[in-house]
Amino acid sequence: MNNPTSMRQVQSTTQNDEVLDVRVIDADMPTLRDSDVLVRIEAAPINPSDLGLLFGPADMDSAQYSSDPATPSINAPIPSHLMSGIEGRIDQNLPVGNEGAGIVISAGQSEEAQALIGKVVGFSGGGTYSEYKAVRATQCIPMPEGTSPAQSASCFVNPMTVLGFVGTMRREGHTAMVHTAAASNLGQMLQKVAIEESFNLVNIVRSKEQEDILRNIGATFVCNSSSENFLPELTEALVTTGATLGFDATGGGRLTSDILACMERAAVSQDAAFSRYGSTVHKQVYIYGGLDRNVTTLNRSFGMAWGIGGWLLTPYIQIAGTEELQKMRERVSSSITTTFASSYTREVSLTDALSKTAVDEYRKQATGQKFLINPSL
Repeated sequence: MNNPTSMRQVQSTTQNDEVLDVRVIDADMPTLRDSDVLVRIEAAPINPSDLGLLFGPADMDSAQYSSDPATPSINAPIPSHLMSGIEGRIDQNLPVGNEGAGIVISAGQSEEAQALIGKVVGFSGGGTYSEYKAVRATQCIPMPEGTSPAQSASCFVNPMTVLGFVGTMRREGHTAMVHTAAASNLGQMLQKVAIEESFNLVNIVRSKEQEDILRNIGATFVCNSSSENFLPELTEALVTTGATLGFDATGGGRLTSDILACMERAAVSQDAAFSRYGSTVHKQVYIYGGLDRNVTTLNRSFGMAWGIGGWLLTPYIQIAGTEELQKMRERVSSSITTTFASSYTREVSLTDALSKTAVDEYRKQATGQKFLINPSL
């Protein structure tokens, strides 16, 4: 087929006059190398990780929306004191979207690329809020026959992060883990993998409704942070499971500190003798998200054997190496409609994704409220 000469794409620009500009633009079609395929994108999720590039530190409550639905755009002020943190992206027109899926409509000359023509593939790498994208054939995840782009769209960020968490646990010698914001799409995937691989997972949620979501898929250990007995219940779960590794999606506030403190209480309860330095069991929590924008607070009541760090999928993939990465891709592909299935509450076009109604809804990052962009609409 003849490829189009231009495409629509969502771009985000931080201007030097302290204004964020987000709009749907007409962009040039990508040029294919021999090892590339051209994907007609039909599904791309809006993940929390996409919002940082899409809106940056702008004050979206003060945003102005275009009155012309045919050429949607958003302008929002950026607080002066936050400009120094985004100097690297000033006046750059940045395509948005971390992952997506679609149908390969043409390919370069390599055998690998040609073999993907007509197939549904998932991929990552940015710029997925576009009608088309050139992707290296080796970076595509071919989907099983009959799998739709919508089913394949969230094939990378959440599933690969889950497998990265498990890989980190194994590499660092832990046998169980704690996860926050656990009723999320990612959290449900992690619980399913924990059951499949027979390791204990302590889930932290914020409500009874979220607790029910996890128990309905087989979770044994669910602690509600809004409960008066949260800390004792978390400590009891840690005693039972022996979890000494945590992954925190909230980032801000004192939750990371509370997890470490409860890990310490659980470890001390198993020690035969008292030590004024606390337990010698190493406790580690990785912050991988920023759902809570408050300052991270540490109340150092967890001894001296502990660590806090940041965790990101991309560095883990580099550590894992080619062989493990391929196994991760194959596992995601084979389980994309089961263990790694995602559900969406609303499907929108590129234009509708920049409407005030949609933005106000997906900015909430509420559990069970996941948007899917279909650029082909």
